[in-house]
Amino acid sequence: MIDPRTALLGAAGLVLVVMVIFWPRLGLLARLRRSRYNNQRVLLEDALKHIYDREYKKRACSLESLSGALEISQEMAARLIDRLGKLGLVTIRENRIELTGEGRSYALKVIRTHRLWERYLADETGLPETEWHRTAERLEHTTTEAEAASLARHTGNPLYDPHGDPIPTVSGELPPSTGKLLSDLDISEHGVITHLEDEPEVIYAQLVAADLHPGMLVQMLDKNAERVVFAADGEETVLAPIVAANVTVLPVEEEPDEAGPYETLAELKPGESAEVVQLSRSCRGQQRRRLMDLGIVPGTRITAEFAAASGSPVAYQIRGATIALRRDQAEMIHIHRKEQKK
Repeated sequence: MIDPRTALLGAAGLVLVVMVIFWPRLGLLARLRRSRYNNQRVLLEDALKHIYDREYKKRACSLESLSGALEISQEMAARLIDRLGKLGLVTIRENRIELTGEGRSYALKVIRTHRLWERYLADETGLPETEWHRTAERLEHTTTEAEAASLARHTGNPLYDPHGDPIPTVSGELPPSTGKLLSDLDISEHGVITHLEDEPEVIYAQLVAADLHPGMLVQMLDKNAERVVFAADGEETVLAPIVAANVTVLPVEEEPDEAGPYETLAELKPGESAEVVQLSRSCRGQQRRRLMDLGIVPGTRITAEFAAASGSPVAYQIRGATIALRRDQAEMIHIHRKEQKK
C-alpha cells in the first residue's frame, strides 16, 4: 500500500516539474521559445546588415555571400531570405537580393546601433581593439532605439566609428562610399586611410598589430604578388596583399609638408571656409583619433560658424554637422583657405 505522504510528495513534485517546464514567461518552454525567437531575430538582422553592406559597396548579394557571411548553410540562407521576403524586407529580382525601403531602414537602425557601440567601447572602455566589433555585435540586437539615442548623446553624436565607417543618422543618411583599396595605390602615390575592415577577425588583428588607423598618411613604396610595402606616418610597413585589400584610402596629390607654411583652423573667422591639409604631428593618440573620427582628415571642407563669448570653443560646420572645438584643438588642424585653392 502506497504511503499517503509519499503519494502527496510525488504529486507535489510532479506539479513542480510541470510548473518549471510550462510556467508562462518563466518556464523552460517559454524560455526556449524566446531563445529561438531571439536567435531568429539575430539572423534576420545580420542578414539585413550583410545585404545593405553589399548594396553600399555596389556589389550583388547572393545566397553564397549571405551563407558565407553568416556562416550558415545555403539551405538555411534560402529559408532566411524567404522569411525576409514574407516580412516585406527584401525582394529578389533576376537572382539579386535587394532591400525594400522598410528593409533598408531596419538595416540602418541596426548598423547605427552597432557603430555607436563601437565608438563607445573605443572611447570609454579599456576593451582591446580586437574585441570592439564582437562585443558590439552582441549588444546591437538588444539595444532599444531610446537606448541608442542615449548612447549617441553620451558619445557626442559622433560621425564615424573607430574603424572609419560612417555612423548613419537617425533618419538613415550615410555619405557615399569613396576611396580605393590600399593595395590599389600606385608606386609613390599618397593616400589617407579612411577605413579598416574589421572582419574577418584574423585579418583585422594584423591591421591592429601594424598600428594602422583612420587618418594615417600612407605612401606606396613597392608591391608585388607576395607583399605590399608602404610608409605609414613615415614608418615602413609590410602587409600581404590580401590584408592590404582590407584598408581603404583616399588618394591625395602629395605628402603634406609639416613645415608649411600653413594657417590653422583657429585663424578662421566666422563665415570663412577652408580645406584641411593635415593634422599636426604633435597631435597624437586619443586626441588625434577623436579629431579624425569627427571627419577632420585631409580634403575635408570646414566652415567656421560662431564663437563663444570668450572666443573658445568655436562651432564649425564639418560634413553636415556642427562641431565645437577648443582653440588648442583647432590649432592642430592645418588648413588652406577655400578661396585660395586653385
